[in-house]
Amino acid sequence: MTTRISYAGYACFLLMILPVGAGAQNSERPDILIADFESENYGKWVVEGKAFGKGPSRGTLPGQMRVDGFLGKGLVNSFLGGDDSTGSLTSPEIRIERKWITFLIGGGKNPEKLALQLLVDGKPVRVATGANDRPGGSEALLQESWNVAEFSGKTAVLRIIDRAQGGWGHINVDQIVQTDSKPKGLVKNAARTFVATARYLQIPIKNGAPKRSVTLLVDGKEVVRNDIELADAKPDWWAPMDVSAWKGKSLTLNVDKLREDSTALSSIIQNETIMGGEGVYREPLRGQFHFSPRFGWNNDPNGMVFFNGEYHLFFQHNPYGWGWGNMHWGHAVSKDMVHWEELGDKLLPDTMGPMFSGSAVVDWNNTSGFGKNGRPPLVLVYTAAGNPTVQAIAYSNDGRNFTKYAGNPVLKQITGGNRDPKVIWHELTKQWVMVLYVGLPGDRHTVHFFTSPNLRDWKLVSTAAGVAGTPYLYECPDFFELPVDGDLAKKKWVLLGANSAYSIGTFDGERFSPENVNLPGHRGQGFYAPQTFSDIPSKDGRRIQIGWFQTETRGMPFNQSMTIPLELKLVSTPDGPRMTYTPVRELEVLRRKSNRIASLSLNPGDANPLSGVTGELLELRTEFEPGKAKEVVFNVRGATIVWDAKTQELVVNGHRAPAPLRQGKQRLTIYCDRTGLEVFASDGLCYVPKPFIPKTDSLNAHVSATGGQVKFSFLEVHELASAWGKATVVEPRRGVPANPINQNK
Repeated sequence: MTTRISYAGYACFLLMILPVGAGAQNSERPDILIADFESENYGKWVVEGKAFGKGPSRGTLPGQMRVDGFLGKGLVNSFLGGDDSTGSLTSPEIRIERKWITFLIGGGKNPEKLALQLLVDGKPVRVATGANDRPGGSEALLQESWNVAEFSGKTAVLRIIDRAQGGWGHINVDQIVQTDSKPKGLVKNAARTFVATARYLQIPIKNGAPKRSVTLLVDGKEVVRNDIELADAKPDWWAPMDVSAWKGKSLTLNVDKLREDSTALSSIIQNETIMGGEGVYREPLRGQFHFSPRFGWNNDPNGMVFFNGEYHLFFQHNPYGWGWGNMHWGHAVSKDMVHWEELGDKLLPDTMGPMFSGSAVVDWNNTSGFGKNGRPPLVLVYTAAGNPTVQAIAYSNDGRNFTKYAGNPVLKQITGGNRDPKVIWHELTKQWVMVLYVGLPGDRHTVHFFTSPNLRDWKLVSTAAGVAGTPYLYECPDFFELPVDGDLAKKKWVLLGANSAYSIGTFDGERFSPENVNLPGHRGQGFYAPQTFSDIPSKDGRRIQIGWFQTETRGMPFNQSMTIPLELKLVSTPDGPRMTYTPVRELEVLRRKSNRIASLSLNPGDANPLSGVTGELLELRTEFEPGKAKEVVFNVRGATIVWDAKTQELVVNGHRAPAPLRQGKQRLTIYCDRTGLEVFASDGLCYVPKPFIPKTDSLNAHVSATGGQVKFSFLEVHELASAWGKATVVEPRRGVPANPINQNK
């Protein structure tokens, strides 16, 4: 292996630099603090417009990604009211008395509309702006500085402006200081070149560090660019970058800017195995029967499809960070929806932008022409979220290697807010249908329906919008048919949004006609962007859904997970057909030890009938008649689940959801994992997901009644095994890179 490290003309010095605002040891004059924004108001600074509010913010504002990198408790943050608010903030006059002005700055990148300016004689002589000008990015503030020695003795004014609207239309500023000490330097376009000799480059990651733009070039040609929280010193974890497709070739990693003393590039090594892989799936906060990727962040499930005897789960994945960003499509497969094998990322960001959400279908009739040797292709349909934001496709003949279509995009931008295509085959009209979320000006949410004969050429056929200003649904649509009460002759179409609210109606191949609009889906918290599997071979119309389970796992090299697979049905109620959620039967394979009570009458004050039950991973099922009881109370590993007879509600760790009796009985199922609860009541009409981290020493289950006797038809608790087995890391098959770049050119 040969390497070359270049720092764009700079030597790589290992410097010990004083932090901003510290006394300058090598200077006769102390630093001068201009503003630290720790007060409740801006003092003598003049505020115009609404973006900056009446005083400094105390960190992250509502609707904003996490803001970090500022000092103390306060900072200037113009996200107040969102990205469309505008304004300015102007300092009183200051006298320039030191060689440098240092500051922390972040937010959007637009020197004309989003900037910290130094004005001398009323004219801007220095300008700084944030680092973000495309989707993703980071709210971290970075240190920057100006050399102002030429203005020594002059009077100046600082002005912070926000005249931008739309994505990244805000600016963050903190800790403005005059100093004689030369500030810590940033090296621009730092690079290191390798000859690829092993499968992985191991990238050092520091959670919460400033994001750097890291570009991979192969033989001098850009392949992919990511925003990565590089560790300048000791990493929190190592992210594997699969480069096996380019063995023997020249690889260059280019970083837009690095601290002079950073070891991020010099510490990268090549090897054949994943560093830290021996502990994967055994981490303290790893869900043991909820899917999560080995490393990095995940959110929306994508491209859920049954193909070649496997369930395929694609997902929004940031392989190089603990938080959102760098959207790839990760990929995992399973024979049973319980035991998953992660295969690596299949769609990588490209010149069309990051890879946002979408769907997948099996093209059984090879309408696309992508099939070979009489075998139907698997086709992924996704949003390329660049500028413009467009819809594109990729295909595979083996379910492992994917090629981006040379004719992309297959659907041009409608608005900047068009995304998340859900594609289905409509058998009655023999055509493909795409359901696409389209945000319109004025914060209007719509769903556009397109049809195609071949997955490549699309025609708009109808639009569905909210009524009386009510949004129809917001992003990540799903669209499918379900039989009512299991009757295949009596089916209804379901249109579902990211928050799982749904509408029921009819569909003629072009137009959806709703009979009920915006019915509530899940009744819990931390559940978003669910999708259902397409092409499941089933005679009864089986429809399986998985959602993004927002289970935060601080301190881990991964973050977030997926819910357990949920079977959806439509059942008749006095209000019309409604959707139910039940855990899939395949989960029963995890039952390791079962504790069953056939029947039970439980009075207030009775001993706990589950006193002998202990376990880390638990499944509880029961059916009861409440009688005159006021409450039926379950405690599972410290989580409290109460059925309230007066309100006919389920209360999960304080969160309330309607859960009426069905035929005078309540049937309840509880799944408890290391990071979350999923609770089902009222025959699945009430589904309550809830992120929850039990205490490690709380392993018991308990049931009690208040106000009267409860009659249980049965009560059972199953101790569950881990779905990860022996927690071995599955390496990609030799010769099949985890990150293939098979884009046709």
